[in-house]
Amino acid sequence: MIRTKTTLVIGPGAGLEIELPDKRELLGKIAAGFDFARLGAELQTRDMYMLAKHFDKFCRQMGSTRERLMEAAQAIRVAARVGTTIDAVMEQHNSNPLALAAAKLAIVYFTLQAEARSPLMIEPRDVGDLPLRGSENWLFHLGRLITSGVPRNRAEQAFDNLTIINFNFDRSVQHYLPFVVSMAFGMTLADARALVGAKLNITHPFGNIGRLPWEPGERPDVDWGNEEPWNLHNLAKEVQTSSERLSNRQYVTGLHGAIAGSKKIVFLGCDFDPQTIDYLFDYSLSHDPDIIAAVQGMNEPSQLAALRTLKRRAGIEDDALISILDMRCYNLMRDYALFLES
Repeated sequence: MIRTKTTLVIGPGAGLEIELPDKRELLGKIAAGFDFARLGAELQTRDMYMLAKHFDKFCRQMGSTRERLMEAAQAIRVAARVGTTIDAVMEQHNSNPLALAAAKLAIVYFTLQAEARSPLMIEPRDVGDLPLRGSENWLFHLGRLITSGVPRNRAEQAFDNLTIINFNFDRSVQHYLPFVVSMAFGMTLADARALVGAKLNITHPFGNIGRLPWEPGERPDVDWGNEEPWNLHNLAKEVQTSSERLSNRQYVTGLHGAIAGSKKIVFLGCDFDPQTIDYLFDYSLSHDPDIIAAVQGMNEPSQLAALRTLKRRAGIEDDALISILDMRCYNLMRDYALFLES
Protein backbone atom coordinates (compact mmCIF):
# COMPACT_ATOMS: atom_id res chain seq x y z
CA MET A 1 0.00 0.00 0.00
CA ILE A 2 1.26 3.47 -0.87
CA ARG A 3 1.07 5.47 2.36
CA THR A 4 2.58 8.78 1.20
CA LYS A 5 1.41 11.11 -1.56
CA THR A 6 3.32 9.85 -4.58
CA THR A 7 3.46 10.84 -8.25
CA LEU A 8 4.64 8.27 -10.78
CA VAL A 9 5.93 9.78 -14.02
CA ILE A 10 6.02 7.24 -16.85
CA GLY A 11 8.25 7.83 -19.86
CA PRO A 12 9.31 6.04 -23.05
CA GLY A 13 11.75 3.65 -21.37
CA ALA A 14 8.92 2.11 -19.36
CA GLY A 15 7.04 1.31 -22.55
CA LEU A 16 10.09 -0.25 -24.15
CA GLU A 17 10.42 -2.67 -21.22
CA ILE A 18 7.04 -4.18 -22.10
CA GLU A 19 7.78 -4.07 -25.84
CA LEU A 20 5.77 -0.97 -26.68
CA PRO A 21 7.49 1.58 -28.95
CA ASP A 22 8.86 4.83 -27.62
CA LYS A 23 8.31 8.06 -29.51
CA ARG A 24 11.61 7.78 -31.37
CA GLU A 25 10.64 4.34 -32.65
CA LEU A 26 7.16 5.63 -33.48
CA LEU A 27 8.72 8.40 -35.57
CA GLY A 28 10.68 5.84 -37.57
CA LYS A 29 7.61 3.66 -38.15
CA ILE A 30 5.54 6.65 -39.22
CA ALA A 31 8.23 7.88 -41.63
CA ALA A 32 8.42 4.44 -43.23
CA GLY A 33 4.63 4.13 -43.37
CA PHE A 34 4.34 7.50 -45.09
CA ASP A 35 6.59 6.42 -47.99
CA PHE A 36 3.60 6.51 -50.33
CA ALA A 37 5.79 6.71 -53.43
CA ARG A 38 6.10 2.93 -53.09
CA LEU A 39 2.35 2.29 -53.19
CA GLY A 40 1.52 -0.29 -55.80
CA ALA A 41 5.17 -1.22 -56.25
CA GLU A 42 6.99 -4.36 -55.20
CA LEU A 43 8.37 -2.61 -52.09
CA GLN A 44 4.94 -1.57 -50.81
CA THR A 45 4.36 -2.61 -47.20
CA ARG A 46 1.14 -3.44 -45.42
CA ASP A 47 1.51 -0.32 -43.26
CA MET A 48 1.74 1.94 -46.32
CA TYR A 49 -1.33 0.29 -47.82
CA MET A 50 -3.37 0.49 -44.61
CA LEU A 51 -2.45 4.12 -43.89
CA ALA A 52 -3.37 5.10 -47.45
CA LYS A 53 -6.68 3.25 -47.02
CA HIS A 54 -7.35 5.13 -43.78
CA PHE A 55 -6.47 8.40 -45.52
CA ASP A 56 -9.27 7.77 -48.03
CA LYS A 57 -11.83 7.99 -45.24
CA PHE A 58 -9.95 10.47 -43.09
CA CYS A 59 -9.62 13.09 -45.83
CA ARG A 60 -13.41 13.35 -46.07
CA GLN A 61 -13.60 13.92 -42.31
CA MET A 62 -11.02 16.69 -42.74
CA GLY A 63 -12.82 18.27 -45.70
CA SER A 64 -9.75 17.70 -47.83
CA THR A 65 -8.46 15.28 -50.47
CA ARG A 66 -6.33 12.16 -50.27
CA GLU A 67 -3.60 13.85 -52.30
CA ARG A 68 -3.38 16.85 -49.97
CA LEU A 69 -3.30 14.62 -46.91
CA MET A 70 -0.53 12.52 -48.45
CA GLU A 71 1.40 15.68 -49.29
CA ALA A 72 1.10 16.79 -45.65
CA ALA A 73 2.23 13.34 -44.51
CA GLN A 74 5.30 13.71 -46.72
CA ALA A 75 6.24 16.84 -44.77
CA ILE A 76 6.25 14.70 -41.59
CA ARG A 77 8.34 12.05 -43.35
CA VAL A 78 10.93 14.59 -44.49
CA ALA A 79 11.15 16.24 -41.05
CA ALA A 80 11.65 12.81 -39.48
CA ARG A 81 15.10 12.61 -41.08
CA VAL A 82 16.35 15.24 -38.66
CA GLY A 83 13.70 14.85 -35.96
CA THR A 84 14.17 13.25 -32.57
CA THR A 85 10.65 12.15 -31.58
CA ILE A 86 7.21 12.24 -33.14
CA ASP A 87 6.22 14.84 -30.51
CA ALA A 88 9.01 17.16 -31.61
CA VAL A 89 8.19 16.76 -35.31
CA MET A 90 4.49 17.48 -34.72
CA GLU A 91 5.45 20.58 -32.78
CA GLN A 92 7.52 21.74 -35.76
CA HIS A 93 4.41 21.42 -37.94
CA ASN A 94 1.84 22.77 -35.49
CA SER A 95 0.66 25.37 -38.03
CA ASN A 96 -0.20 22.68 -40.59
CA PRO A 97 -3.53 21.03 -39.61
CA LEU A 98 -3.29 18.35 -42.29
CA ALA A 99 0.24 17.33 -41.27
CA LEU A 100 -0.86 17.09 -37.62
CA ALA A 101 -3.94 15.09 -38.59
CA ALA A 102 -1.86 12.64 -40.62
CA ALA A 103 0.67 12.22 -37.81
CA LYS A 104 -2.01 11.71 -35.15
CA LEU A 105 -3.79 9.09 -37.26
CA ALA A 106 -0.49 7.25 -37.72
CA ILE A 107 0.22 7.40 -33.97
CA VAL A 108 -3.10 5.70 -33.25
CA TYR A 109 -2.54 3.13 -36.00
CA PHE A 110 0.96 2.13 -34.86
CA THR A 111 0.17 2.26 -31.13
CA LEU A 112 -2.81 -0.07 -31.54
CA GLN A 113 -0.60 -2.32 -33.65
CA ALA A 114 2.03 -2.31 -30.89
CA GLU A 115 -0.59 -3.13 -28.25
CA ALA A 116 -1.79 -6.07 -30.34
CA ARG A 117 1.74 -7.43 -30.81
CA SER A 118 3.05 -6.80 -27.31
CA PRO A 119 3.33 -9.54 -24.66
CA LEU A 120 0.58 -7.69 -22.74
CA MET A 121 -2.38 -9.64 -24.10
CA ILE A 122 -6.02 -8.61 -24.21
CA GLU A 123 -6.74 -11.31 -21.61
CA PRO A 124 -4.63 -13.86 -19.71
CA ARG A 125 -3.60 -16.98 -21.54
CA ASP A 126 -4.68 -19.09 -18.57
CA VAL A 127 -7.59 -18.54 -16.18
CA GLY A 128 -6.37 -16.87 -13.00
CA ASP A 129 -3.21 -15.53 -14.63
CA LEU A 130 -2.28 -11.98 -15.62
CA PRO A 131 -2.32 -10.62 -19.20
CA LEU A 132 1.46 -10.06 -18.98
CA ARG A 133 2.95 -13.30 -17.77
CA GLY A 134 5.48 -13.44 -14.97
CA SER A 135 6.55 -10.94 -12.35
CA GLU A 136 9.67 -9.48 -13.99
CA ASN A 137 8.01 -6.32 -15.19
CA TRP A 138 7.23 -2.97 -13.59
CA LEU A 139 3.46 -3.30 -14.08
CA PHE A 140 3.37 -6.35 -11.82
CA HIS A 141 5.27 -4.57 -9.06
CA LEU A 142 3.15 -1.44 -9.43
CA GLY A 143 0.01 -3.53 -8.97
CA ARG A 144 1.49 -5.34 -5.99
CA LEU A 145 2.57 -2.04 -4.45
CA ILE A 146 -0.93 -0.57 -4.77
CA THR A 147 -2.79 -3.56 -3.34
CA SER A 148 -0.33 -4.95 -0.77
CA GLY A 149 -1.75 -5.01 2.75
CA VAL A 150 -5.03 -3.28 1.85
CA PRO A 151 -8.10 -4.92 3.45
CA ARG A 152 -10.77 -6.06 0.99
CA ASN A 153 -13.35 -3.78 2.59
CA ARG A 154 -11.05 -0.79 2.01
CA ALA A 155 -10.01 -1.66 -1.53
CA GLU A 156 -11.25 1.68 -2.86
CA GLN A 157 -8.58 3.43 -0.75
CA ALA A 158 -5.70 1.61 -2.43
CA PHE A 159 -5.31 4.38 -5.01
CA ASP A 160 -5.76 7.38 -2.70
CA ASN A 161 -2.12 8.44 -2.51
CA LEU A 162 -1.09 7.79 -6.12
CA THR A 163 -1.08 10.05 -9.17
CA ILE A 164 0.25 8.74 -12.50
CA ILE A 165 1.44 11.07 -15.25
CA ASN A 166 2.01 8.96 -18.36
CA PHE A 167 3.77 10.58 -21.31
CA ASN A 168 3.14 7.54 -23.55
CA PHE A 169 0.15 7.00 -25.84
CA ASP A 170 -0.72 3.41 -24.86
CA ARG A 171 -3.15 2.26 -22.14
CA SER A 172 -0.99 -0.45 -20.55
CA VAL A 173 -1.49 0.73 -16.96
CA GLN A 174 -5.27 0.95 -17.30
CA HIS A 175 -5.45 -2.42 -19.06
CA TYR A 176 -3.25 -4.33 -16.61
CA LEU A 177 -4.22 -3.06 -13.18
CA PRO A 178 -7.80 -4.42 -13.04
CA PHE A 179 -6.46 -7.96 -13.39
CA VAL A 180 -4.17 -7.40 -10.38
CA VAL A 181 -6.99 -5.86 -8.36
CA SER A 182 -9.26 -8.78 -9.25
CA MET A 183 -6.66 -11.30 -8.07
CA ALA A 184 -5.67 -9.37 -4.95
CA PHE A 185 -9.18 -8.78 -3.61
CA GLY A 186 -11.08 -11.75 -5.05
CA MET A 187 -13.28 -9.49 -7.18
CA THR A 188 -14.82 -10.18 -10.53
CA LEU A 189 -12.94 -8.49 -13.37
CA ALA A 190 -15.96 -6.27 -14.00
CA ASP A 191 -15.94 -5.06 -10.38
CA ALA A 192 -12.17 -4.53 -10.49
CA ARG A 193 -12.49 -2.48 -13.66
CA ALA A 194 -15.22 -0.38 -12.07
CA LEU A 195 -12.95 0.27 -9.08
CA VAL A 196 -9.91 1.15 -11.19
CA GLY A 197 -12.02 3.33 -13.49
CA ALA A 198 -13.39 5.26 -10.51
CA LYS A 199 -10.25 5.55 -8.38
CA LEU A 200 -7.13 5.44 -10.58
CA ASN A 201 -5.80 8.99 -10.98
CA ILE A 202 -3.94 8.80 -14.29
CA THR A 203 -3.43 11.38 -17.00
CA HIS A 204 -1.63 11.49 -20.37
CA PRO A 205 -0.26 14.98 -21.10
CA PHE A 206 0.15 14.16 -24.81
CA GLY A 207 -3.17 12.34 -24.89
CA ASN A 208 -3.56 8.67 -25.67
CA ILE A 209 -5.31 6.60 -28.32
CA GLY A 210 -8.72 6.61 -26.67
CA ARG A 211 -10.18 5.09 -23.56
CA LEU A 212 -10.70 1.37 -23.05
CA PRO A 213 -14.40 0.46 -23.43
CA TRP A 214 -14.92 -0.10 -19.70
CA GLU A 215 -13.33 3.22 -18.66
CA PRO A 216 -15.78 5.94 -17.62
CA GLY A 217 -16.29 9.03 -19.73
CA GLU A 218 -17.52 10.09 -23.14
CA ARG A 219 -14.25 10.01 -25.06
CA PRO A 220 -14.04 7.63 -28.05
CA ASP A 221 -13.10 4.10 -27.02
CA VAL A 222 -11.28 1.17 -28.56
CA ASP A 223 -10.41 -2.31 -27.31
CA TRP A 224 -6.84 -3.08 -26.34
CA GLY A 225 -4.89 -3.88 -29.50
CA ASN A 226 -7.78 -3.49 -31.95
CA GLU A 227 -5.84 -2.86 -35.16
CA GLU A 228 -8.88 -1.96 -37.28
CA PRO A 229 -11.14 0.32 -35.21
CA TRP A 230 -14.16 1.79 -36.95
CA ASN A 231 -13.65 5.20 -35.28
CA LEU A 232 -9.99 5.83 -36.11
CA HIS A 233 -10.58 9.46 -37.06
CA ASN A 234 -12.16 10.16 -33.64
CA LEU A 235 -9.36 8.35 -31.81
CA ALA A 236 -6.80 10.52 -33.61
CA LYS A 237 -8.35 13.60 -32.02
CA GLU A 238 -7.34 12.25 -28.60
CA VAL A 239 -3.63 12.78 -29.38
CA GLN A 240 -2.31 16.18 -28.28
CA THR A 241 0.70 18.20 -29.33
CA SER A 242 2.70 19.98 -26.66
CA SER A 243 1.37 23.38 -27.76
CA GLU A 244 -2.21 22.17 -27.72
CA ARG A 245 -1.93 20.78 -24.21
CA LEU A 246 0.13 23.63 -22.75
CA SER A 247 -2.50 26.09 -23.96
CA ASN A 248 -4.87 24.49 -21.44
CA ARG A 249 -3.62 26.31 -18.36
CA GLN A 250 -6.11 24.62 -16.05
CA TYR A 251 -4.80 21.19 -17.06
CA VAL A 252 -1.15 22.17 -16.65
CA THR A 253 -1.84 23.84 -13.31
CA GLY A 254 -3.40 20.57 -12.17
CA LEU A 255 -0.22 18.66 -13.04
CA HIS A 256 1.92 21.20 -11.23
CA GLY A 257 -0.36 20.85 -8.22
CA ALA A 258 -0.02 17.06 -8.21
CA ILE A 259 3.75 17.35 -8.18
CA ALA A 260 3.68 20.07 -5.53
CA GLY A 261 1.52 17.86 -3.30
CA SER A 262 3.73 14.76 -3.56
CA LYS A 263 6.30 13.71 -1.01
CA LYS A 264 7.72 11.16 -3.46
CA ILE A 265 8.19 11.58 -7.21
CA VAL A 266 9.18 8.47 -9.15
CA PHE A 267 10.37 8.61 -12.77
CA LEU A 268 10.16 5.39 -14.80
CA GLY A 269 12.07 5.45 -18.06
CA CYS A 270 11.89 9.21 -18.56
CA ASP A 271 14.35 11.00 -20.84
CA PHE A 272 13.89 14.38 -19.10
CA ASP A 273 13.13 16.12 -22.37
CA PRO A 274 12.55 19.83 -21.59
CA GLN A 275 9.24 19.54 -23.45
CA THR A 276 7.99 17.12 -20.78
CA ILE A 277 9.61 18.76 -17.76
CA ASP A 278 7.54 21.90 -18.42
CA TYR A 279 4.44 19.92 -17.48
CA LEU A 280 5.83 19.01 -14.08
CA PHE A 281 7.47 22.03 -12.49
CA ASP A 282 6.37 25.64 -12.53
CA TYR A 283 8.08 26.81 -9.36
CA SER A 284 10.45 25.56 -6.68
CA LEU A 285 9.00 23.00 -4.30
CA SER A 286 9.19 24.06 -0.69
CA HIS A 287 8.60 20.63 0.86
CA ASP A 288 11.75 18.87 -0.48
CA PRO A 289 10.23 15.68 -1.91
CA ASP A 290 12.23 12.51 -2.46
CA ILE A 291 12.87 12.01 -6.17
CA ILE A 292 13.98 8.70 -7.66
CA ALA A 293 14.45 7.88 -11.34
CA ALA A 294 15.19 4.71 -13.34
CA VAL A 295 17.15 5.68 -16.45
CA GLN A 296 18.71 2.48 -17.80
CA GLY A 297 21.21 3.14 -20.57
CA MET A 298 21.35 6.92 -20.10
CA ASN A 299 24.93 8.09 -20.48
CA GLU A 300 26.73 9.91 -17.68
CA PRO A 301 26.48 13.43 -19.15
CA SER A 302 22.74 12.97 -19.66
CA GLN A 303 22.35 11.69 -16.10
CA LEU A 304 24.17 14.76 -14.83
CA ALA A 305 21.93 17.00 -16.95
CA ALA A 306 18.84 15.25 -15.54
CA LEU A 307 20.10 15.75 -12.00
CA ARG A 308 20.78 19.43 -12.58
CA THR A 309 17.40 19.91 -14.26
CA LEU A 310 15.57 18.36 -11.32
CA LYS A 311 17.53 20.37 -8.76
CA ARG A 312 16.93 23.61 -10.62
CA ARG A 313 13.29 23.14 -11.54
CA ALA A 314 12.25 21.59 -8.22
CA GLY A 315 14.42 23.92 -6.14
CA ILE A 316 16.09 21.04 -4.29
CA GLU A 317 19.54 21.73 -2.86
CA ASP A 318 20.17 18.47 -1.02
CA ASP A 319 21.69 15.91 -3.42
CA ALA A 320 20.62 13.09 -1.10
CA LEU A 321 16.98 13.71 -2.00
CA ILE A 322 17.50 12.87 -5.70
CA SER A 323 18.58 9.45 -6.99
CA ILE A 324 19.29 8.93 -10.70
CA LEU A 325 19.67 5.16 -11.12
CA ASP A 326 21.00 3.30 -14.15
CA MET A 327 18.53 0.44 -13.82
CA ARG A 328 15.39 -0.92 -15.41
CA CYS A 329 11.98 0.33 -14.30
CA TYR A 330 11.24 -3.22 -13.17
CA ASN A 331 14.30 -3.26 -10.90
CA LEU A 332 13.39 0.08 -9.33
CA MET A 333 9.81 -0.98 -8.59
CA ARG A 334 11.02 -4.29 -7.13
CA ASP A 335 14.10 -3.19 -5.20
CA TYR A 336 12.65 0.06 -3.83
CA ALA A 337 9.25 -1.38 -2.87
CA LEU A 338 9.82 -0.71 0.83
CA PHE A 339 10.78 2.89 0.14
CA LEU A 340 7.72 3.37 -2.09
CA GLU A 341 5.34 1.81 0.44
CA SER A 342 6.60 3.71 3.46
